[in-house]
Amino acid sequence: MTVKTVITGAGGRMGRTLIRLLVEEKVPGLALAGAVDIPDCPALGQDAGTQAGTQAAGIPVVSDLETAAKGADILIDFTHHTATVENARRCADWGTAMVIGTTGLSEDEMATIAGCAKTTPIVVAPNMSLGMNLLFCLVTEAARALKDKGYDIEIIERHHRLKKDAPSGTAIGLGQAAAKGLAWDLTKVAKHGREGLIGERPAKEIGFHAVRGGDIVGDHTVLFAADGECVELSHRATSRETFALGALQAATWLPGKPAGLYSMRDVLGLVE
Repeated sequence: MTVKTVITGAGGRMGRTLIRLLVEEKVPGLALAGAVDIPDCPALGQDAGTQAGTQAAGIPVVSDLETAAKGADILIDFTHHTATVENARRCADWGTAMVIGTTGLSEDEMATIAGCAKTTPIVVAPNMSLGMNLLFCLVTEAARALKDKGYDIEIIERHHRLKKDAPSGTAIGLGQAAAKGLAWDLTKVAKHGREGLIGERPAKEIGFHAVRGGDIVGDHTVLFAADGECVELSHRATSRETFALGALQAATWLPGKPAGLYSMRDVLGLVE
């Protein structure tokens, strides 16, 4: 069975990467069925493959999602959080499966997506790479093992200068993984950056620090610091292909699954 796949944000960095990998058949079993972007996208009307830097796909980039998604099995969305929510609503109406890699989703937006997942299967992950999803598990286990033993947790993330949200969705995911291991509520213990005379660091805190510059694809480190030692768990992405390949793996796994909200841990069979 060939999974007919539609890419939204087709003219963006991730969209072009996904299209190129699809056209070049880097993940067997998938075929590009549509490419969508906003009406003022420079790629509009161009061949999706050509504008992605590979061979022609015979599919133009269009702005009408319904036309592009007609007859498709799955939609992959790495766009803007507001657009992603609307796309999820439409996929739910059509019964189209969906893979979401968009970051910056609010709690309300995630709740809307969870509602959409009651009628169609949806994979949502702050990071699609296999290595990062392994790191999520390791961070939870490390936090659980080191709980109440004097270790402070700080999360440092670095991304390119064009990234719009901070901290990254992946950094928040790492914070959630640590908080899970500690049985803490992340919303009550998160500390975003520090400045001025702030006093001593409280024990019950998870710090976040965002660095932006150059063309850094994505670096994340979780620091467990105690008197006399530091433990660092890190992941470095050197190419956006790692995220795109993960999303395409999810796209091969998802069709035929029952309606529900899934994560990359489900896709990769990682158990906690």
